[in-house]
Amino acid sequence: MTRPLRIAVIGAGPSGFYATEALLKQTQYDVTVDLIDRLPTPYGLVRYGVAPDHQKIKSVTNIFQKIAANPKVRFLGNVNFGTDITYDDLKAHYDAIFYTVGASSDRSLGIPGEDLKGSMSATEFVAWYNGHPDYADRVMPLDVEGVAVVGVGNVAVDVSRILAKTAEELALTDTADHAIEQLKHSKVKDIYVLGRRGAAQAKFTTKELREFGELLNADVVVDPAEVQVDELSAKEMENPGTAKNVEVLQEFSKKHLEGKPRRVHLRFLVSPVEIIGTDRVEGLKIEKNKLVEQDGWIAAVGTGEFETLNVGMVLRSVGYKGVALPGVPFDARKGVIPNEGGRVKGENGVLPGEYTAGWIKRGPSGVVGTNKACAVDSVNLFLEDAANLSRVDDSNATPEAVDALLAAKGARVVTFQDWLELDKVETEKGKALGRPRVKFATVQEMLSALEPVKG
Repeated sequence: MTRPLRIAVIGAGPSGFYATEALLKQTQYDVTVDLIDRLPTPYGLVRYGVAPDHQKIKSVTNIFQKIAANPKVRFLGNVNFGTDITYDDLKAHYDAIFYTVGASSDRSLGIPGEDLKGSMSATEFVAWYNGHPDYADRVMPLDVEGVAVVGVGNVAVDVSRILAKTAEELALTDTADHAIEQLKHSKVKDIYVLGRRGAAQAKFTTKELREFGELLNADVVVDPAEVQVDELSAKEMENPGTAKNVEVLQEFSKKHLEGKPRRVHLRFLVSPVEIIGTDRVEGLKIEKNKLVEQDGWIAAVGTGEFETLNVGMVLRSVGYKGVALPGVPFDARKGVIPNEGGRVKGENGVLPGEYTAGWIKRGPSGVVGTNKACAVDSVNLFLEDAANLSRVDDSNATPEAVDALLAAKGARVVTFQDWLELDKVETEKGKALGRPRVKFATVQEMLSALEPVKG
């Protein structure tokens, strides 16, 4: 066979780039890759999920940029899967498909009042302050004094830290302008971070936890009784990260409050049982828990002792889950594409030439770098299968054929060169203000900025 294998990678976040990198590095087959994303911007969670005051993590985009610069790769941005390009279109134009769309939805708490105004996922709040186009027009209920953040992972820590900082501090980051403007008028004084189990079971990393103690605008409040280590949790203290987390929390519990304008309350052994309110959130009823062992697992069970927090906003951060792609198998309970190690599974077994990587493959676990090994594993399965995969018709297996298809559907494709132009505008605007960048927050703004470029 003389032509390269044509491969589509759906989703241009970290997993999509790592899968593309692995495909380029292998030497068994000549390949070309179309990296397709519904947004005009690449990088996915790195652009829209990583906290704006954690710029160092975003430097991974330098590696992604080099991958995209390879002549065997095309970035097709602003292309929506299911409308601009369908499952059948992919099967007709590509020899193999990788789904790397991440986990863009969230898990619910399943408690009364969850649909009240002011109750939302931390995912939405993160996307809003990071300038995701889907959330750019949201008005956040920051006219309240209390906010509850349910969950004790790094995302919960991120949103709590952003709420605790001043607008002036955030104005030195790439926080979206619309978010800075609203946060400038925030009336929030108390932020409650709630974990249903103990301090030893919390999922945040020590580095992120320590940042609470460095906040200029907020005191950190910890109840000493809630960060004691019980007998059940003693074994978990053998993990150095867990031991360090507990140590930091116990240090916080001994600190004297300095009278800063805001307070971050780190609470443990409490579960939300009801969001109170008529038209909007007016309070959160929580139940105190105790730890018990169940089937070798440390579980939290309610004690029947309740407390009501005076909050007007509730952000749930209890896990991400994937969203189904039209025509692609999906396990709604697990929130992933069903797969065997990375090979996509349909009702009757593995679907030849279809693979998945990242959170949509394995669920929301690990950090940005974790997705690299995951993507490599899936690419290795493709390499095992490639010799026996059926090939699409040569007339369809060209970039030009895909371009013609997208043009016929009226898709306005944003190329990687286009993105570099947008990136240049954002960073130059930022430089003038002493910021990393000033983000375009809507698709229309991005496309309008490209008008002179596209001529």
